Amino acid sequence: MDLVVGASSEAVKSLTGKLGSLLAQEYTLITGVRDDIQYINDELASMQAFLSKLKRRDVDQDEQRQDWMKQVREVAYDIEDCVDDVGHSLGREPRGSGMAISFQRAWYLLTTIYQRRRIAAEIGNLKLRAQHVSERRTRYGVENLQGNGGGGGSPGVGADVPRDRPAPLPRLIGTMEPVGMDAAISELQEWFSNGKEGSQQRYLAIVGFGGLGKTTLAMALYRKLGDEFDCRAFVLASQKFHLPTVLRSLVKQFHEKQAASEDSLHGIEGWGDEMLKRELLEQLKSKRYHILIDDIWSVSAWESIRDSLPKSDKGSCVVVTTRFNSVAEACRRQNGHVHKLKQLDLESSYNLFLQIISDNGLCPIRPINAGIIMKTCGGLPLAIVVVAGLIASKLKSKIDTTLDHQLVKVEESLSAELGNNLTTEGVAQIINHCYKNLPADLKTCLLYLSTFPKGRSISRKHLIRRWIAEGFITEEHGKTADEVAEDSLNELIGRNLIKPINNSSNGKVKSCQIHDMVLQYIVSKSSDENFITVIGGHWQTPFPSYKVRRLSVHKSDQQETGMVERMKLSHVRSLTVLESFSALHSTMLKFQILQVLDLDGCKDLSHPHQFKKICNMYQLKYLGLRRTDIDKIPKNIGRLEYLEVLDIRETNVRKLPTSFAKLQRMTHLLAGNKSKRTALKLSEEITKVVALQTLCGIEISGSSTLEEDQEQSPDMTNRNSTTTSKVDFPKQLRSLEALEKLINLKKLAIYKLVKFQVKDNELLLSAIEHLSSCSLKFLAIDDSFTGFLDSSLSSSQAPPEHLYTLELSGMLSKVPRWIDRLHNLEKLTLSLTSLKTDTLVVLSSLPELFSLTFSLHAADNYSNALKIMHKNTLESGGKIFVQDEGFEKLKLLRFAAPALPSLSFLEGAMPELQRLELRFRMVDYMYGLENLSKLQQVFLTVSSQASEVTRAMTSNIKRLASKIQDANNSPNPSVVIDEYNELAKE
Repeated sequence: MDLVVGASSEAVKSLTGKLGSLLAQEYTLITGVRDDIQYINDELASMQAFLSKLKRRDVDQDEQRQDWMKQVREVAYDIEDCVDDVGHSLGREPRGSGMAISFQRAWYLLTTIYQRRRIAAEIGNLKLRAQHVSERRTRYGVENLQGNGGGGGSPGVGADVPRDRPAPLPRLIGTMEPVGMDAAISELQEWFSNGKEGSQQRYLAIVGFGGLGKTTLAMALYRKLGDEFDCRAFVLASQKFHLPTVLRSLVKQFHEKQAASEDSLHGIEGWGDEMLKRELLEQLKSKRYHILIDDIWSVSAWESIRDSLPKSDKGSCVVVTTRFNSVAEACRRQNGHVHKLKQLDLESSYNLFLQIISDNGLCPIRPINAGIIMKTCGGLPLAIVVVAGLIASKLKSKIDTTLDHQLVKVEESLSAELGNNLTTEGVAQIINHCYKNLPADLKTCLLYLSTFPKGRSISRKHLIRRWIAEGFITEEHGKTADEVAEDSLNELIGRNLIKPINNSSNGKVKSCQIHDMVLQYIVSKSSDENFITVIGGHWQTPFPSYKVRRLSVHKSDQQETGMVERMKLSHVRSLTVLESFSALHSTMLKFQILQVLDLDGCKDLSHPHQFKKICNMYQLKYLGLRRTDIDKIPKNIGRLEYLEVLDIRETNVRKLPTSFAKLQRMTHLLAGNKSKRTALKLSEEITKVVALQTLCGIEISGSSTLEEDQEQSPDMTNRNSTTTSKVDFPKQLRSLEALEKLINLKKLAIYKLVKFQVKDNELLLSAIEHLSSCSLKFLAIDDSFTGFLDSSLSSSQAPPEHLYTLELSGMLSKVPRWIDRLHNLEKLTLSLTSLKTDTLVVLSSLPELFSLTFSLHAADNYSNALKIMHKNTLESGGKIFVQDEGFEKLKLLRFAAPALPSLSFLEGAMPELQRLELRFRMVDYMYGLENLSKLQQVFLTVSSQASEVTRAMTSNIKRLASKIQDANNSPNPSVVIDEYNELAKE
């Protein structure tokens, strides 16, 4: 079933509900308008029924039917714009009785006469359009369906059937070795090892058509050999090559791994080529580096990058991937090596297919027909994984079918379309087949990913919140919108149309990516169907012929700015801007019905006039300002009465205006900077927004701070002291006292407590205890060494027993005494000032614990951190033992501190542990790694200030991991050594 069925159906489905709501409201409209609205509503209901019939039948979408469905979608969008305009333009009509109300109503009717006449005329025109669209369906024979009636096995069947599948179990997303590439990895690993100290810079080109796994192979080498180089970086080139963007990315990545101030890159967005090249030369001076440049499309692009990199005699390596032999030959001419990637053989194709099926929780009871797999997918890894994902999905939803039966059906469907065309075009046809088999709502969710640029890591929570704000996801079948969205994302991941790239500490997918060929396909689809218009993306798309409904601006150069200015923007409902907002400055007033505005990372929003324009976008539901340069929220933000999500993380906003209290639909307020421990001040206005489910990144000030404020306030000093203490002072504590009113809170993250006293501790503890008895499932507190954790929370008489996640940082000398009562806890993070073997014994009894993190932040006071670690060494006897009982479900263990203690894992310890992560400047010895029988990954992140002794110890830990194979006759865990930027301390 083509996209347009899903898109048209969803547009009409959303609108019929809005029209019914409008008819129910008592607006005084011009005579006859209410009848027109009723007619439109009835006509759209008929269209909705017809579209649903199309979804249930296996109907070929000929050009007439596609064109008609486009018209349905466009008129539905325009009617929805008009309906939303009614509520905004007419406002609330006074209701009631009495002289005053009569006068107010007369004034209302007089002042809205122009708007009511305008709306009446617009509704009349829309009624005519709806009539014409309906008549065309009959006139051109669109309704003459030749389907099979039942449609039992048709694509898209089940679109309206609830996908009631269990949520995936918590898991770690590892860096598995690519299937069928062992020989290629061994061959290229030998090539790398031949270029050590003293050799000239070397080049490697991995070439092959799309879907063969070039990036997979290159990334496997990148991870495997990372610690053999002084530094490394990965960058995407792609079709629309832009040298400054590539160089800027390299400079930023190398900066993150070196001891350099953040200010040294100030203004980098405006640096030209020469300045970026000079900075790169300075960063890589006397270093052996490894640079991976993915997806180069032209010889000129390759030559530009090659000439921009500093020359090295340390054996540095530059690896490129490309679809084009001409680029590979240009690399060879520079004494480079070319590796032509081949298709997988029969056995490897079978193993990869089986791996995907197994990852979906299916266990074939008999051998799979490997010949059909090879015939269908031609040994192309991307084709294999998406076909396996499709078949796994069908097997889960149909009990009376077999794997072989489904594989034969897919092969028969594809053979008619493909023939022997198993190249890039063939992969695109396979992706198209998998897409057509999606339910309509999942098509919409997948297409929405074309908003994001190629290679972008997409946050799971970010994506889900945007889906909901767009109206793609609603509550259904007894599940909340968040739960339905999670199911949709898991379904797309299960079908391998989206690839998870890492996980949160609770075992859920944290972020994902979309393969560039899948992305190229959905960008083209979105453009054809006017679903999303992308400007400045990696692929050329035609200028939109319809009104733009959703706009994503990836670049803001002069060409892109000109394109935006020529577009019809008055109907845009979703706007995403990357890097710079400059392309939109002159068009801001055109975005009057915007519902989603995401400006993540834009650095030119500091002018208050621009932000005030945003506050006039009265229909906004989602406002993303993360990583922008704003430092203040305008007073008139209260106009955004429909706003549900406000994301101001990693900005300089520290306080919200009083009008924030008007945003009663707000469910997610995301603020602060976790790494820098900067936060948004908790105010009484925030506590009045009782719909809040997420309150993240706040600072709570204690009464001593308020007393200081009073002493410094001229108004307070002029008042009677008795009045101040009895009346004004309690008013200032209302935000802390009122925190417990947020009974819908599921997540609370407190980044800072300021000058807390005993009374403040009591108020905060009372609020936490009350919220924990309501909806709270996630609690994070950094008490800023005020003592709240040790003196109050640890002794709570009503602890938060229903939490799934708990993060405690600050003054924490021991774990809370009630910690063993958290039977649902999956993720625990503790910033302990003292870690002992006894602590681990207590924590080992937590039955659901999936991840455990011990951390000590020392960014501001390194010497104090060392004192704490020295004290810990004295108290623990110098060693910490992990014993052989408990931790039955623990899969992730993290230690992050300036100096790590000596760790000993006894035989049988942590039987399910799969990943060990250590972050340090100094590390003591580590014993018993070979006793971690299921360990798969070890991540060692070393400070840029680490000594040579520490680096030698790090290499020794890597060698210890090899003993696991000898002890358990199992594959070696992968060991990744990386570096983090830490400035030298004075």
